[in-house]
Amino acid sequence: MTKIEKYIGPLGYTIADAVSVTGVGRTSIYKAIAEGQLRAVKNGRRTLILADDLKRFLNNLETMEASHATAS
Repeated sequence: MTKIEKYIGPLGYTIADAVSVTGVGRTSIYKAIAEGQLRAVKNGRRTLILADDLKRFLNNLETMEASHATAS
């Protein structure tokens, strides 16, 4: 972990990292990018999702109604 990550966290995520930290599937991540729901940037061949964009995407996901929630 770099010094900057220690204080503010990662600034961007690869697709694999985004899947790992969010629990959202790879296919769903790519679908959200294709549909314009999630912004991605390119650095050469690598696709990156900026941390702020990933947080915004997660905050905009549909909220489950209490009657549809299942016990863990």
